Amino acid sequence: MSAVVAQCHYSFGLQRGVANNLFYFDEQTVIFPSGNNCVRYNIDQKWQRFIPGLERSQGMYALAISSNRRYLAVSERGERATITVYDLQHEQSRKRKVLNGGDIHVQEFVSMAFSTDSKYFIGQSGAPDYTLFYWMWEKQKVMAMVKTTVATNPVNQVSLNPYDNTQICVSGNGVLKLFRYAEGVLKQSTFHKQETHNFLSHAWMSEERVIAGTEAGRLMVFESGDLRWDMSVTTKTAMSQDPDRWLPRVTVITAYSKGFACSAGPGTVYLFERTDDKDNYRKTREIRIPPDQCSHEPSHAEQQQIVSLVISPSEETVVTSTDRGQLYSITLSSAEMSKGEQVQFEFLSHSFHSGPITGLSVCIRKPIIATCSLDQSVRIWNVETNTLELYKEFQEEAFSIALHPFGLFVMVGFSDKLRLMNLLIDDVRTFKEFTVRACRECAFSHGGHLFAAVNGNIIHIYSTTTFENVLNLKGHNGKVRSIAWSGDDSRLVSCGMEGAVYEWNTLTSKRESESVLKSCSYTSVTISPDAKTIFAVGTDCTLKEIQACQILREVPAEDVAYTTIAMSRSGRTLFTGTSIGTIRAIKYPLSTQKDWIEYQAHSSPVTKMVITFDDQYLLTVSEDGCLLIWKIIDKEGRGLKRDKEITYAEEILITKSDLEEKVVMLELKTRVEELKMENEYQLRLKDMNYNEKTKELSTTFVRQMESLKTNIQILKTERDNMEVANQETMFEVMEKHSKELQDMESANSQKLMLEYEKYQELQFKSQQMQQDYEKQLQQMDENKTAALEELTLYYEGKMQEKLLVLEQCQEESRIQAREFEESRKQMEEDGDREIQDIRVRYERWLRDERETNMRMKRDTGIMKKKFSSLQKDIDNSNVEMERMKLEQQKLQAIVKSLEKDILALKKAIQERDETIQDKVTRTHIRTHAYVHRCTQIHAGVHNMCQRVKPP
Repeated sequence: MSAVVAQCHYSFGLQRGVANNLFYFDEQTVIFPSGNNCVRYNIDQKWQRFIPGLERSQGMYALAISSNRRYLAVSERGERATITVYDLQHEQSRKRKVLNGGDIHVQEFVSMAFSTDSKYFIGQSGAPDYTLFYWMWEKQKVMAMVKTTVATNPVNQVSLNPYDNTQICVSGNGVLKLFRYAEGVLKQSTFHKQETHNFLSHAWMSEERVIAGTEAGRLMVFESGDLRWDMSVTTKTAMSQDPDRWLPRVTVITAYSKGFACSAGPGTVYLFERTDDKDNYRKTREIRIPPDQCSHEPSHAEQQQIVSLVISPSEETVVTSTDRGQLYSITLSSAEMSKGEQVQFEFLSHSFHSGPITGLSVCIRKPIIATCSLDQSVRIWNVETNTLELYKEFQEEAFSIALHPFGLFVMVGFSDKLRLMNLLIDDVRTFKEFTVRACRECAFSHGGHLFAAVNGNIIHIYSTTTFENVLNLKGHNGKVRSIAWSGDDSRLVSCGMEGAVYEWNTLTSKRESESVLKSCSYTSVTISPDAKTIFAVGTDCTLKEIQACQILREVPAEDVAYTTIAMSRSGRTLFTGTSIGTIRAIKYPLSTQKDWIEYQAHSSPVTKMVITFDDQYLLTVSEDGCLLIWKIIDKEGRGLKRDKEITYAEEILITKSDLEEKVVMLELKTRVEELKMENEYQLRLKDMNYNEKTKELSTTFVRQMESLKTNIQILKTERDNMEVANQETMFEVMEKHSKELQDMESANSQKLMLEYEKYQELQFKSQQMQQDYEKQLQQMDENKTAALEELTLYYEGKMQEKLLVLEQCQEESRIQAREFEESRKQMEEDGDREIQDIRVRYERWLRDERETNMRMKRDTGIMKKKFSSLQKDIDNSNVEMERMKLEQQKLQAIVKSLEKDILALKKAIQERDETIQDKVTRTHIRTHAYVHRCTQIHAGVHNMCQRVKPP
């Protein structure tokens, strides 16, 4: 087997068309299908683990996960539909059991569910039988089966009662039934018929209560088979405002502890909670998918249908998937906190392609991948960080894409033109357009100085620097399907649908070698690193090795067709993509026997395949809209050794106008920050000054108070010494001192009040200054906004001027088109007139020739009449000859009887014979002359007809 193997490393894309295609494994990990794999994606750490599908699988149809989140069931198409149960707790998610319909031929299982204890499993088969199977899945034992509906009423969902493993609910178009397992049989329980509703989804709310959603946007709650509650998810006001937008299909319902969440039309999810009476529900929150600003019509993103809706185990996060292959999430806490505001989802990881991917390319100087799709978008991915760096949607479908080796430019083939675009910091902008319509293949040379573009059966080669058409390679009789440059860019290899593989010299435009096999329509071609060997694949299910115009070796693919091929830079391994979505690693040199490893990759044919320039990653894209990144490793699990370390460039492109706008914004932000810092500094200085003044006043007042206390102490001492003095005099002195003390205290209090008032006034001034500075900041913000508005108006004016110039140019183009149309009409009229004159002249000539022909025909008729009269004379002569013979016989009889007269009679007979001979001779001469004359007439008529023919 091959010494080089591929390991699935990362996936970008969600497989559409899979029922119940999203689950939470734990609080940080979700599970969803991508290609022909199930992906376990860690939201926080951004890693992925893969569960591959079965061999020869035709794609997944439905998923189911057990209540304890240990087992995952995957329904896949094939010769017979199968359900595979995987153990998620095992490191490699090993396969536990494979279930099928047994003796009943089941084409597909449309819906599945585990019981709460994970012991039982149900699966609903699709048309035309619509049989419900009830398994004890670990023993692969079918406990019971029953036909749930007729072919005209398809089933959309089945579920097991989380409170009772024996009760099953089935919903569909005109179908809402309950079944109960008892005594080895599934018996239908009592339920009111609901034939007028198309039930798209349902959920169990309690042991007896089921809530169901319809295509017409109605929510119905049934309890024990009776309708208890019915409402519409949309209001009449909303439908009257935009009736086209509100198509309120309730495609999914998910229950949680507070109530349930459901889809409510395009791009809308409603949260309902139980009311106080526990029987009714009220809507508490509306969550929408936001418009896509990278699209030419942002509102298209809001029209996506919700197909799956899951809530994390802690009920903190809601994740949803849409019919366009996108994943969105939102935290319920943020949804509840934003009261009165529009709540919107965010991308769970990145925006994915929603249509078949038609182009794939890599570059040398940057670790980026470029893809284009029929969903009218171009996306730039980073292979090192596994992120989406840029994406943009256009108004036309994109058929092919090529990254310049520097990673700064990209070439995209649209339905109308081939466009060279710049990869800016936040945009993909057109730089140059080429008149190559519906370019299905394009590729830059390894040096980046040339690029090749395919237009039908012609390959155009342009200069990347001058944009001139350097060469046109003509030789294919059918459409060119694939091209490949040699390592030194001196040769270009191409293959076409007519079965030809050509090798071109890009310097002389000459075809150096060719290999034609009309029984094979080639789809892809690649060239070996030494440019000596060409490898091609096509519709004859073989891989061909071509050298020097000869097919050296053909390796059969075993009943599948190869769609694309790529060879590693080391030349050790070939990788091929197949029409069933698998990829194969084929060891080189090739062997006529099976010597490859096959991997389950996509659910649709692989459209493109590329290997990075350091041989570390294999990239594959498919019609299923998924991009898969494969790690190329050896058998020991180590990555391949690089010939030389590649240093990736970090430069990016930005336009001058964007740079100036960003510089202006940066200067304004810097100025605002400086003003804020200056204001804060001034405020801190004033606070420091006021604090120092307050401290000084406090110190002065404390000193005065201490002085007063000292005086009081002295007075007390003196009063003690004057005890023998007059009491009245002492009293007066005491009053005097107390009065002085009060006066001093009142004076100090007034001074403190004055200083406090000054402090209050200064504080007010500080606040006033702060408000002034805030007003100045606000004024500056307003000035900045006004300046931005002025710039916007200025550039909008310039845009209007350019639009006017464009309209004038378009008007001139229309005038020139009208003039050209009038000239063309005049030339057509002149041509018609000249043709009419020539026609009249030739008709007159033809009429004359016809008259001459008629005259000659009349002459011919006369000659025919003469010929017929002569023919009659000949006939009469023949009759006469017969009569004479009879007479001769009579005469002979008479001669016999009359021997005497024999001499006389012989003489008479001789004379008559001579007369007869003369008449016969004359008759022959006349006949010969008549025939000769007729021959001459026919020759003359023939020559006349030759002259009558127009030139």
